Amino acid sequence: MLLKTFGWSFVVTALGLAVAVLYGGWTAFGIVAILSILEISLSFDNAVVNAGILKKMSAFWQKIFLTVGVLIAVFGMRLVFPVVIVAVTAKKNPIDAVNLALTDKDQYQQLVTDAHPAIAAFGGMFLLMIFLDFIFEDRDIQWLRWIERPLAKLGKVDMLAVCIALIVLLITSMTFATHAHQHGGAHVDKAQTVLISGIAGLITYMIVGGLSGFFEDRLEEEEEREHEEEEEAKRSGKERSAVALAGKAAFFMFLYLEVLDASFSFDGVIGAFAITNDIILMALGLGIGAMYVRSLTVYLVRQGTLDEYVYLEHGAHYAIGALAVILMVTIQYEIHEVITGLVGVVLIGWSFWSSVRRNRALAAAEGKDSTSNEKTEVSSGV
Repeated sequence: MLLKTFGWSFVVTALGLAVAVLYGGWTAFGIVAILSILEISLSFDNAVVNAGILKKMSAFWQKIFLTVGVLIAVFGMRLVFPVVIVAVTAKKNPIDAVNLALTDKDQYQQLVTDAHPAIAAFGGMFLLMIFLDFIFEDRDIQWLRWIERPLAKLGKVDMLAVCIALIVLLITSMTFATHAHQHGGAHVDKAQTVLISGIAGLITYMIVGGLSGFFEDRLEEEEEREHEEEEEAKRSGKERSAVALAGKAAFFMFLYLEVLDASFSFDGVIGAFAITNDIILMALGLGIGAMYVRSLTVYLVRQGTLDEYVYLEHGAHYAIGALAVILMVTIQYEIHEVITGLVGVVLIGWSFWSSVRRNRALAAAEGKDSTSNEKTEVSSGV
């Protein structure tokens, strides 16, 4: 099971490290290895959240997530995305941006750093909406009840999550984004950039998440109708329409996963510049890490880990909320990637331990009940 799930990750790791040695020797080997570990540590919460979505998808779409999705994650976000940032912010065509990345790495790094406010606002708002929608939903299983119970009641107010997200964006643009950069003596106001990028992130979440939820709800309704009228559905051909609908639902959930992964990878891509400004090594290291995050996601689904450790999903969403706040704060202040990674690890570790304690308590309660029933049976038999 382990080899089947992580086999391709092991292969990509071996190939990536071999290419690194051929490209830049053992120094490059070490840089790629460090970047891989960085990506895995920063994206573990991503795997947990992805698993919660992926378990709703068929085996076919899980394979698509591990193949096509990996190509998008590795080449799209870890290689093409930094180049696109430079092309847009520096007003260069993609070819010139690639040449800049390969020939003038310091300037390339500076251009990506200058684009950070827009990246942080977009990703921060997208992740914040994920957290708010989760925390405002009334759930049967609650982890931190003193927080989740009152917030679930507040969640009954329509559009509350959107209103809070917009308030956060407005406050951010009026505080962290008011300290402008100076470029060649020209005053560049970051507030407008942050506002536009943040609204774009919010719109992206609402479109992709809305379409995914819509088709998922339609699929559930169709499945319930098929159970009630199975024979009639076969004669009228509703089964074929249900398959098509499932395809649409799975496609938009897949799209949602890719945008989610993109938002998670923002801090990894930016943080990678603290280690190297070579886009080849960056793509190799972050790409290897992305493969392990993908494999870990599928492993969690197939092992049923989320069903066994019920608070893991809660911890991951709290980590998402923390990452959203961190991204917004980094518009003005620099926060080390180690802190970002530790926040996610601590929250997920805490939720895992809480799940273990819950399982032990339930097992102990069941043991007491069974012992009590045995004593009752013995006494009634006497």
